[in-house]
Amino acid sequence: MHDDGIRPRRVVVNDLMQHGYEYLLTAAAGSDFDPRFEPELAPAEMLHLGVFGGRYLTDCRDEFPDTWFAGARLCHERHDPALNCFGVNASLPLSEWRRRGWLSAEDPRGWFQWYCRYWMGRRIPGEDARQIGRWRAFRRHAGQIRANCLPGDESCRPKQRQALLNWAYDSRGM
Repeated sequence: MHDDGIRPRRVVVNDLMQHGYEYLLTAAAGSDFDPRFEPELAPAEMLHLGVFGGRYLTDCRDEFPDTWFAGARLCHERHDPALNCFGVNASLPLSEWRRRGWLSAEDPRGWFQWYCRYWMGRRIPGEDARQIGRWRAFRRHAGQIRANCLPGDESCRPKQRQALLNWAYDSRGM
């Protein structure tokens, strides 16, 4: 047991991108976040609203709560931008993520996979700091929406709004 009363739980991952990867959940789900990390949406909310063309996490449902996937906008066959909340593609292909060095061995699917695991209670201090820094840098896009769109006009800058949603920022109220 940890000082906070949480009994670490081991998770073993066997999906299309990782085989035999193991990690510990050492924090309570949805809590004990770094104070610099304040996402506006939980992973389940993001999946229900529509992110990453519905293709994200379709082969690793066993790793996460069933409630995340009930009613989620998913497509097992392909990336379908129509499933995104704003109906547009706001993602680069995985090959580009690799080329830019955005992926880690722990999370070969990128930021959202890191966030899902972090939300569930996994902590990897160095990787957490890197991903939180990337998340904090992404919020600059919210300022561009505020500066260039009328409040409540969700048709303004839909690609930028979708990209923010992919990073747990909710631009629907801007």
